[in-house]
Order: sequence, then structure tokens, then C-alpha cells
Amino acid sequence: MPLYDRILVPTDGSPEGELAVCHALDLAAVHGASVRAIYVVDTARYAGMPMETTWEGVGDLLYDDAESALETVAELAADRDVDVETAVVEGSPSREIITHAEETGCDLVVMGTHGRGGIDRLLLGSVAEKVVRGSSVPVLTVRIGDGEEPPSAAESAAATESAGSEGSATAGGTDAEGSVSDATETG
Repeated sequence: MPLYDRILVPTDGSPEGELAVCHALDLAAVHGASVRAIYVVDTARYAGMPMETTWEGVGDLLYDDAESALETVAELAADRDVDVETAVVEGSPSREIITHAEETGCDLVVMGTHGRGGIDRLLLGSVAEKVVRGSSVPVLTVRIGDGEEPPSAAESAAATESAGSEGSATAGGTDAEGSVSDATETG
């Protein structure tokens, strides 16, 4: 009996965030689960921008970024023969991730511990932390190291298979070298 049937993976399109996407896809492959990938356009962040003519194309750029990020997820899923659905949603990222997971019947959320953020994380708090605290769906966070490149599909699959064959009950992510990193699962 598979542990997971439907996994939600939010993506921000960053190369670092691709590590969490790969982890979610590898989990889905092992469990025969489908994946729901979402990109949240943070409308709250851009709502206060002055509506000058120079900002008119911002919405189009945000949606172009979203489509590009979701195309990458679809390509990675195809490499692993995993079914994936994608969606672009608007709103507060943490709130939309929680709502989407609950409303679409996901039984796990897999996300990176950080993506784009920097000063925003200090001022607003981590999106991952807000999701972990607020979600009724279990959340697996994949620790994303600074300056590391995401593993190739083969490296990620090999790391997941070796972690699974060791019988480890600890949830964890894999770093670029294939070693298991800290992760948190709640629920």
C-alpha cells in the first residue's frame, strides 16, 4: 500500500528550489503517486507598487516566470515517468499552498526550506515555516544548501533509492552530493 497518492510541490522557479521539486518527484515515483505543482504569484507583494507606466508589464513577467518554472517541473516529471498537474495561483504564498493542498486532496506537501527570500524572509518570515505551522496536510521540507546545484535526475533517483533501501524512517532531503540532509515532517 503506497504511503502517498498525491503530492503537492510548490515551486518558485529558482535553481535551488529545483532540489525540492526533484525530491517530490522521486518520492512520487517510488510511491506511484501523482504530483500537483503550483507557482504562487505573490500579488500582495506587488499590490503596493506605484502604477506607473514602467510597471505595466510586471504582471506579464510574473506569469512568464510561473509558466517557465512549471514547464521545468513537467520536464523533470517526464524524465521520471511521473504524472504531474500544474497550476498558477495568486495570493499569499503560504496561504495559497496550504489551501491548495487541502482543497485538492494532497496527502503531502514537499517544499524547500528557502527559495527566493533574503531580506523578505527576515521581515515576513519563511514561507516554509508558515506552511509547516499552518497546514493540516503533512509537510516535508527539503533543506536547500547555499550555492549548491540541484542534482541531476540520475543523482537524485540514486540517492532516493539508496535512502529507501536503507530502511530509514527519517524524512530527509538529499544534497548535491547525494547525502541525506535534515528535513521536517509534520502532520
